[in-house]
Amino acid sequence: MNDNICVVSNESESNLMNNVQQLAFAINDLALYLDTHPTDMRALQLFNEYVLQYKNALNEYQRKYGPLSYYSQMNSWKWINNPWPWEGVY
Repeated sequence: MNDNICVVSNESESNLMNNVQQLAFAINDLALYLDTHPTDMRALQLFNEYVLQYKNALNEYQRKYGPLSYYSQMNSWKWINNPWPWEGVY
């Protein structure tokens, strides 16, 4: 398990997105592990830490660059102004 996943302020959009994705992967991986090892308190603690870091990273990304899903609160419908994935900008 990697304890080095963390949110760093003033990152670029791609770095913030990468951090969100890494945390989501770690959370899913730990959830699968906890399905078969429900009494592993260290894994449960790490899971909870990553969930908190994920929420913070997601909030930071969305605050700077707009929502990532329909389930996020929005002040505007910003993503229609950005390039679409098939436009090859990313």
